[in-house]
Amino acid sequence: MLAETDAKTTTAPRWLPVFGAVLGAVVFLVVRGSLTDDGYITLAYAKNLAVHGEWGLIPGSPANSATSPLNVLLLAALTLVTRVTGGPHPVVALGILTVLCGAALGWAWLRLGRAFALPAAAGVLGVALVLLNPFVLSAIGLEVLLIPAVLLVLTVFAVEARPLLFGVTAGLTVLTRLDLVLFVVVIAVSAPAIRRRLLPVAGVAVLTAAPWFVVSWVAFGSFVPDTLVIKQLQAGLFAPWTYSTGPVMYYVGWPVTVLVSFVPALLGVVALAGWAAARFGVRWPQFPALGPVAALAGGGILYYVAYSLLGVGPFHWYYVAPVTAASAFAVAAFGAWLGQARERPALRGAPPALALGLTGVLVLAGAAVDAAQGVPWKSPVIFGNWASAPDYARVGTELGARLGGAAVASPGEIGTLAYFCECAILDEFSDRGQAVALVEKRIATANPLMSLALRVNYHWLDRSAAPRKPDYRLVYATGPATGPDSWQVRSAAKGTGHFTLTREP
Repeated sequence: MLAETDAKTTTAPRWLPVFGAVLGAVVFLVVRGSLTDDGYITLAYAKNLAVHGEWGLIPGSPANSATSPLNVLLLAALTLVTRVTGGPHPVVALGILTVLCGAALGWAWLRLGRAFALPAAAGVLGVALVLLNPFVLSAIGLEVLLIPAVLLVLTVFAVEARPLLFGVTAGLTVLTRLDLVLFVVVIAVSAPAIRRRLLPVAGVAVLTAAPWFVVSWVAFGSFVPDTLVIKQLQAGLFAPWTYSTGPVMYYVGWPVTVLVSFVPALLGVVALAGWAAARFGVRWPQFPALGPVAALAGGGILYYVAYSLLGVGPFHWYYVAPVTAASAFAVAAFGAWLGQARERPALRGAPPALALGLTGVLVLAGAAVDAAQGVPWKSPVIFGNWASAPDYARVGTELGARLGGAAVASPGEIGTLAYFCECAILDEFSDRGQAVALVEKRIATANPLMSLALRVNYHWLDRSAAPRKPDYRLVYATGPATGPDSWQVRSAAKGTGHFTLTREP
């Protein structure tokens, strides 16, 4: 199906990085007022680090529940930059990072276009498939843009046979999410230039990432964040659905959204099978070196399988890595196929052109789903929080003033409240004492292999830490607010509800 090429020329537009940056800015302006509660957990971490120099969700309470260290570190650094205008502005920092990730995606597609002589449309589609994907946009604030950006840049350095830069990017990739090491290994093995220098590449990657993980392991008690244990124990929230069946669950509630988000990835899986058949079943002297891009899609499949085995719930942002990886291969494969058809009269150009056209239709359909949510968004397309972001901001601000320094037990969703409250709001994400109890429970119930891994991970954890005692408790219930210390809220997912503050005995 796909004959590989040594073409040095390309029609890839030089303005792709600018296109990515501009599109990133546009989508951020659309979604900035609708960030999810989990997104605000990351922003609260970044704010706390930039303002107080502490690694934790709330001031004065060290924790290790931030899934993506690199995302927090970048947001904290950009938040420091925003302080030149006065106070810290983590949301502005998030906007800057969104623009930078869009530019990185554009740059990566520019380089891939040069390597494989891709048509101009391929780069545009590659960027848009990420930045217009409703599943991605519904989780902005988390590392959902950083993931495809670092993975695509990693793939570029594999394609261009640049071992040193590949090693550095590999280190940054595992700092983005440790589980992305699956992609790093598969892509490294797929590229001969990287494979021949595997030990030096691994050394550079370790030098890049190890300082953080050593500090995290010793100072914060674990090199894998507590979110792995927390999310594994929360898997029952979605019963009977699991990660492997999650797309079906989302299809039941959002059929069109799931189709426009996942079908490009399915096309990538089909293209991967076709590429493998052509690569290993046909003797062509010049077969394009799509191996690292194919490995990107293969890594996405392995990632999906691994998460299915881990027993975590189908949180929608967990699908971003495999979906964007497989979608990227679809675009690259169809683009390379079309380029080959133009160079080789024996190949028909209509099938790859139709495949790219179908991908373009899916991108436009995704944009239509995004636009149907309203501009700007009042809530994400995929959404399940009890309150909208503005309502949570109002409650958090008033709650901080009401508490006067007292501690309060979280109602179960903590991110936005913690960000705006700037108070001691407590649950397993902010209180290490509560996290310790969950860690002990997970170690006791895990299989022998997982139990051993968790014991190693938490070797330096201070297990004597006791949960902090709250002075108040914030409770959510459906229906309008009644009585004092009660705040009425509304959610597109849950309707009208209210939070009530009660004194703990």
